[in-house]
Amino acid sequence: MSTTELTLFESAGGPGGSETGGSETGERERRRRFLVLGVIALAQLMIVLDASVVIVALPSAQRALHISLANRQWVMSAYTLAFGSLLLLGGRIADFLGRKRMFIVGLIGFGLASAVGGLAQNEAMLFGARAVQGAFAALMAPAALSLLTVTFTEAKERATAFGVYGAVAGSGAAIGLVLGGTLTQLASWRWTLLINVPIAIFAAISGSRLVRESRAEHRAGYDLPGAALVTGGLFLLVYGFTEAGTHGWRAPETLALLGAAALLLVAFVVAELRSPHPLLPLRVVLDRSRGGAFLSSLLVGSALLGTFLFLTYYLQTILGYSALRTGFAFLPFSGGIIVGAALASRLLPRTGPRPLMTFGLLLATGGLFLFSTTTLHSSYVALLLPAEVITSLGMGLAFVPMSNTALVGVDESHAGVASALVNATQQVGGSLGTALLNTIAASATVAYLAGRLPSPTVLREASVHGYTLAYTVSAFILLAAAAVAAGVVRASRRDVSAAPEPEGELPAMLAELESA
Repeated sequence: MSTTELTLFESAGGPGGSETGGSETGERERRRRFLVLGVIALAQLMIVLDASVVIVALPSAQRALHISLANRQWVMSAYTLAFGSLLLLGGRIADFLGRKRMFIVGLIGFGLASAVGGLAQNEAMLFGARAVQGAFAALMAPAALSLLTVTFTEAKERATAFGVYGAVAGSGAAIGLVLGGTLTQLASWRWTLLINVPIAIFAAISGSRLVRESRAEHRAGYDLPGAALVTGGLFLLVYGFTEAGTHGWRAPETLALLGAAALLLVAFVVAELRSPHPLLPLRVVLDRSRGGAFLSSLLVGSALLGTFLFLTYYLQTILGYSALRTGFAFLPFSGGIIVGAALASRLLPRTGPRPLMTFGLLLATGGLFLFSTTTLHSSYVALLLPAEVITSLGMGLAFVPMSNTALVGVDESHAGVASALVNATQQVGGSLGTALLNTIAASATVAYLAGRLPSPTVLREASVHGYTLAYTVSAFILLAAAAVAAGVVRASRRDVSAAPEPEGELPAMLAELESA
């Protein structure tokens, strides 16, 4: 028996302890565990917020730093790309070097990067800071989840802890949109990043005092070559999409970037096949149903983040909404996802994943096609609100079976990788989709203006033309995801009920919804 175990045994009333002392010690331990939960929830909220808090602030930041239409998506893509592509590696580093240590390092690094981004004087400085934020978030997020798992071992307490964690993760996007609008309206867009600094400092100090260190017993290796190849390949792919908006799809610069991205991603697959400790064991994604769930998740991420971007610009630049009003205009979207996910959690044991995924994605596709009918004078209540509700309900219905199917039949040793991959595909999909859709929208806007006499009205019409084309492409991306769900996923109700307990942001939220 270890020293720690002996101490706990004695304090609990074993030899050398007393029942009263054990009761007092147990209450102190319980109090400490829930203080740890508060610190982890605060850090998780900060991570989730930063994926959405800058969306509403983006028009102000674009004007202040003179960011071009083609490059504006990097404010979001730099964060989500670094976060998604480094998430698996971050989890391994935290397991081996110490979860508490990497949690604190992640908090400090995230806070410093936020300060640099908030004080940015040009677009390169802002983009770089956002990428560093994403890298430290990829280190912090899996460490936080692992600490939560090892801190709460009793079933009832763990359910409560994961319920809080899931609620924070699920509501973070909506809070981020409202907070971003509030800070931009009352202070400056810079405070959407600077607000992280005091939060990170407080969480780091509290975590250093409350959290206990833990790490994996056996080191399996880091697979740094794999991490470098996949990160480089994804970066060049996003950059290639961005350059297409400036130079065209057939330009040598665009073709060179896309070709290099393809080579690096193929090299990543080859490296994973040969690595003794791969970053992504390919057998996790080669299963038909799991692969279908991951591909659907990638396509969903590609379609949705760009939708938020263009809807933000439409509300602020076309309808004249303030940043604060824009943030509140997004609230029905989050409410629809929560309602749809709660409904799906009840239906999944009866229907199995494929019907729910397919119907939910088709419903969301219909919502995006409704967005594509937006005109210069569309009403929020008559058009945008119904489109938000339809899209979000469909996504809520699809998220639950998608996350569960991603874990169908996976080995217990790879359950964490499979869970993390759901989050990673959504983040990476968001980066790729935003770059692609922004390029399409910008190109459509320029094409609309060709041959027309520029005027304020024509300029606004050109912008709306670009937005509606982007919505249409997003709808076809979701339609492709529905086709994948209908044609590839074969998991049954029995398979889903036997899937391992999910981990990560979205799966944790859905697990809590199911338990409710």
